[in-house]
Amino acid sequence: MAASKRSPYWYRKKAMFVLLHLGLIISAFLISSPVLFALIKSTQTTAQIFSYPPTFAIGPAAPENYAIAWRDYHLGRLMLNTFIIAGAVTVGKTLMSLFAALALVYFDFPLKNLLFIFVLITLMMPIPVRIVPLFDLVRSFGWGNTHWALVIPFLASATGVFLFRQHFMSIPASLVDAARVDGVGPMRFLWQILVPMSMNTVGALAVIQFVYIWNQYLWPLIIIASNEKQMIQIGLKMLTGAGPEGMLNWGVAMAGTIITMLPPLIVFLLLQEQFMRGFALAEEK
Repeated sequence: MAASKRSPYWYRKKAMFVLLHLGLIISAFLISSPVLFALIKSTQTTAQIFSYPPTFAIGPAAPENYAIAWRDYHLGRLMLNTFIIAGAVTVGKTLMSLFAALALVYFDFPLKNLLFIFVLITLMMPIPVRIVPLFDLVRSFGWGNTHWALVIPFLASATGVFLFRQHFMSIPASLVDAARVDGVGPMRFLWQILVPMSMNTVGALAVIQFVYIWNQYLWPLIIIASNEKQMIQIGLKMLTGAGPEGMLNWGVAMAGTIITMLPPLIVFLLLQEQFMRGFALAEEK
C-alpha cells in the first residue's frame, strides 16, 4: 500500500491536484482584484492615492470618504429609487414570464412556435436600436421623467420566457394529465404545482433581472431629468466629477462604488443556491 502511494501515478495525481488548486486561487484573486483595489483605495486619502510608488495599505480616510459619498451625493435616496424599481421589475417580469411560458407550453393556439421564435429574436436586438422608438413611445404616453418609464418597458423578458418554457417542458406529462383528471384549472395548476416546482428558476431569473436593472445607465440617463428620481448608476457618474478643488476624489468615488455593490451582492448571496440550481437543471436530470 505504501509503495503504491509513492508510484509515479500518485505523484502525477498530487501534482495535478496542487496545480489545479493553485490555478483556481490565482484566477479567483485576479477576478476579485478590481474589487479589492477599490476597497483599499476607498480608505485612502487623495495624497496616498496619487503617491509614488503606490501604496496598497489600508488608509485612515475610510469614515470620511464613505460619509461624503453617502451624504453629499445622496446615494441613499438613489439606491432606494433603484431598489424599488429593480424589485418592481423583477416581480413583474417573473409573473409575465410565468404566464407567457404557461401559454406556450400548455395551450394550443395558431402560430405558437412562430411566436416563440419571435420572442427569441428580440434577444438579438441591441439596445441602441430600440432606444429611439422606445423613447418616442414612452413620451407619447406621458411617462417622461417618471418611474413608469423605468418599469413598464422592462416587464417583458425573452430570457424569462425561455427559462420557464424550457423548465415547464421538462415536467412529466403524467403530472399534467393527473392535474387535468382532478379538475385543476390553469391558474391553480400554475400556482400550486408549477411555481413550487420552479423556485430554482424563479430565483435564477430574480438574480439576473435585479442585477440587470440595478446596473441600468443609458436608459435612465435619457428618460429621467430629475436628480430626485434618478437611479444609482447615474449617481456613480456624479461621483466621478471634479471636486471643489478641481481634482477628482478617487477615495470618495471608490467608497461610493463599494456602497452601491452591496444590495446586488446581498441579493445574489441570498439566492445563490437557487441561482446555481436554476442553471443546472439539465445536469440534474
